[in-house]
Amino acid sequence: MEDRIQMPDGCTIDVDVLAGYRSKLPQIAQSIIESCNDKNCCNHVDYEPIPSRDAVVKIIDKFMEIIFPGYFSPEKLDPVNLSFTIGQSVTQLFSMLAEQVNSSLRHDCLRDNLTCQECTEKGFEISLRVLDRVPAIRRVLAADVRAAFDGDPAAKGYDEVIFSYPGIYAITVYRVAHVLYELGVPMLPRIMTEYAHSKTGIDIHPGAQIGECFAIDHGTGVVIGETTEIGNNVRIYQGVTIGALSLSKEECNQLRGRKRHPTIEDDVIIYSGATILGGDTVIGARAVIGGNVWLTDSVPPDTQVLMENPRLVYKTNGGDKG
Repeated sequence: MEDRIQMPDGCTIDVDVLAGYRSKLPQIAQSIIESCNDKNCCNHVDYEPIPSRDAVVKIIDKFMEIIFPGYFSPEKLDPVNLSFTIGQSVTQLFSMLAEQVNSSLRHDCLRDNLTCQECTEKGFEISLRVLDRVPAIRRVLAADVRAAFDGDPAAKGYDEVIFSYPGIYAITVYRVAHVLYELGVPMLPRIMTEYAHSKTGIDIHPGAQIGECFAIDHGTGVVIGETTEIGNNVRIYQGVTIGALSLSKEECNQLRGRKRHPTIEDDVIIYSGATILGGDTVIGARAVIGGNVWLTDSVPPDTQVLMENPRLVYKTNGGDKG
């Protein structure tokens, strides 16, 4: 009887057949290795580390623990162990964050052939400054949680909003990433907000300027671009895009770092599916932008912008009824 191997799914395969397949792997591996020398392919083969996406996810989880104490901690939090638990979490987070900030800074230095900027010490300093901002971030997020609750009659309490609302998760990650962005940390803030994007469907660039009492209802498909400015007490719904106009490669290079996204003033409501584009577009205070509206021009304060009602067609067995 020929030798056969039992596969996990219960099937069997001839040993010689399996060996024939496996014998082709070294050649495939060598081809992949050679492609690493192709300048048109993307790879990072170097002795210097780059930020770790897995580490960034752990950093986000640790921030959630200290920003919302007792909600996301692995153990029960009470008044007796509060000081110890938070102290331990802050110490762990400092080391985790400093390592990734350091990797981000070193990556940019080496990529651009910059002289040494003492990345390690700078990483420690930045991480300390971010952690020092946590109480202020917590106060702003508390206002965001209240805004989400106050505007949603389906919400049963703040706990439900914090635990389950994707908008709050995305805004929390954004507010931390925005501090890192302001402190000049490359790459890391974007990895953080894109991870939140992958989990929630909400894409907030860490460079956006967003005021207090910000609420994203439902949230799926929301896009907020890098140079967007949003005031206080703004509420947006699912599918809203606050973006830039499409640009050619040359125009894109010219506008890099310049204002390309709209300004949304205080107390604005933007309903689902609305698209607002352009760096010169300003939505005035207390304006209401209706669902599926497309805007590339500014809107004065206290204005409603609505789509006309479409003509509906009802089809029955007896024919169409307009």
